[in-house]
Amino acid sequence: MITMSEGIQTVSDVEKVNTTFKNMAAPERMAWLHEQFGARLVLSSSFGLQAAVMLDLARKYVPQIPVVWIDTGYLFAETYQYAEQLIESFGLNVKVYQPELSAARQEALYGKLWEQGNEGNTRYSLINKVEPMNRALQEFGADIWISGLRRAHSSTRANRQFAEQQKNTMKVYPILDWADAQVAAYFYEHNLPKHPLESQGYQTMGDWHSTSAVIEGSSAESSRFDGEKYECGLHLDSGAPDFQI
Repeated sequence: MITMSEGIQTVSDVEKVNTTFKNMAAPERMAWLHEQFGARLVLSSSFGLQAAVMLDLARKYVPQIPVVWIDTGYLFAETYQYAEQLIESFGLNVKVYQPELSAARQEALYGKLWEQGNEGNTRYSLINKVEPMNRALQEFGADIWISGLRRAHSSTRANRQFAEQQKNTMKVYPILDWADAQVAAYFYEHNLPKHPLESQGYQTMGDWHSTSAVIEGSSAESSRFDGEKYECGLHLDSGAPDFQI
C-alpha cells in the first residue's frame, strides 16, 4: 500500500480509475473504491446544494468514510443548519476543519480579503480553504480524496477526468458525468432533504460574501465571486500554484 509518507500516488492508479469508471454507475464506482482502496479514502463535503447525493452514496457504499467539512466561518446560517440535519439523519463520520486564523482575527489583520481583488481572494482561499484541507489530508494520512465535483457545474470543470493527480493525492469524482437532471432525480427517488437556500434562487453554494442567488437570464457561474471566477481554491486545475498536497 502506498501512503503519503511513502511516496506519490502512482499514475497507473489514476489510469485504472479513469478506465474502470467509464463502464460503471455511481454506486458501483463508490463500492469499487471502497473495495480497492479502503482506509486510504477521504471524502470532502461543502454541505452545499447537491452535497446530499455524495453523502448518501458514501454512507451506503463506503460506510464510515471520514467526511472532511471545511468550515470557513463565513458559511450561510442555512448551510450550518443543513449540515447538522444531514450529519444527524445520515449518521456521518464528519470531521470539521477550520482555518488557523478565525474570521474575526483575519479581518482585524487583513481586512475583508474578498473585497481586495484577485490577490485578496487568493489569500482568502489559501487561509480558509487550501490550508485546512491540506491539514486534513495530512492528519488522516489519506492519499485518495473523493469529491462530488461534476462537469456540469461550470466551464472550468467541463474537461476534468474521473481521477487526476494532485501532487501526493489522487482526487476522484464518482458523479463527474452526472447532468443536473440526474442529481434532481436522485434527490427525488431517495427522498433526500434539500438545502434551504435552493428555494430562494441559489444554484451553487459557498461563503455568504461570495455567493448570490442567480438572477433570471444569468448562470450559476455568474453567482460566484461576482462572476469573476467560480473555483474557491479546492478544485483548481492541477497546474495552479496553490493546488493541494
